[in-house]
Amino acid sequence: MKDVLVLGATGFIGGHIALAAIEQGWRVRGLRRVAGATGHITQAEVSWYEGDIDHPDSLAQAFEGVEVVFHAAGYYPRHSRNVPSHVAHAAKQTRNVIMAARRAEVGRLVFTSTLTTIGIPPLGEERLADERDHYLPGSLARSAYYECKFAMESEVLRAAARGLPAVIVNPTAVFGPGDLNLTLGSALLAVARGWMVAWLPAQINAVDVRDVAQAQIRASEVGHIGGRYILGGHNTTLRDFVNIAAEVAGVKPPRFEIPLGLVDLIVWLEDRIPPLDLLGNHLRAVRQWQGYNCSKSRRELGLSPRPLEFTLREALDWYRAHGHIG
Repeated sequence: MKDVLVLGATGFIGGHIALAAIEQGWRVRGLRRVAGATGHITQAEVSWYEGDIDHPDSLAQAFEGVEVVFHAAGYYPRHSRNVPSHVAHAAKQTRNVIMAARRAEVGRLVFTSTLTTIGIPPLGEERLADERDHYLPGSLARSAYYECKFAMESEVLRAAARGLPAVIVNPTAVFGPGDLNLTLGSALLAVARGWMVAWLPAQINAVDVRDVAQAQIRASEVGHIGGRYILGGHNTTLRDFVNIAAEVAGVKPPRFEIPLGLVDLIVWLEDRIPPLDLLGNHLRAVRQWQGYNCSKSRRELGLSPRPLEFTLREALDWYRAHGHIG
């Protein structure tokens, strides 16, 4: 039986990591900033510790004596104003976690990164993106999300090169039950409510949160130190994705395609009128949305994605049970 700590256990992915670890028979600790918060895992057998990764002195007790730390509490910038400040904050948080892991001499740190740190394959290479591909910092300099996630992953990679037993996992677009904060669920709910009338001509990869959690458990056991693992499920077009979601929800699918030129125009306006910030962190990168080769995770971590229709149905059932849709 292992003692493990989940940073971000009150969140969507972190909560499912905690549940998967409990299922594994491990003793699970969760770090939370707000006393009494349990996220979507209200009845789970988790020993809760109050702490904040912005304050390293608050981490020692939670880290003491644990063998594995799952870091699923990475900084998430809500807007892209003052990008350097966001990046500095994200990097400092990550260094705080690394320092706490070193002091506690944890056996493994599994860091939840994101698909945005996986770059586009080089020109001339006709293949899906994989772990060899890296985001080019500055290429989306107006996106705090992309820049922050690159900075955080880079901190972990540097620490691993210096001896920290860290593994990086890169989930793609994650769906499923338990998305309290509607991370990507807001788009799924828009389809289910019949609000989404158009789609973007883009590629995505969608994965079930429970498959992501199980792969993280395996990464803590057999993942290569300093390695990256794309945790993805199904490559599809955004149009096909929303059509499947609409069918599962029993509503009419969107009827129109949004020209990328319109997105480009809004980006151009945002860059000149920063308070607009209409596209958030992701849509301005729509031309970089892509499919992914997840064979490394399938081969080494046993990742076996469940059907997309199943994931979307169970996600919508959870939203319905929690009053998000009728």
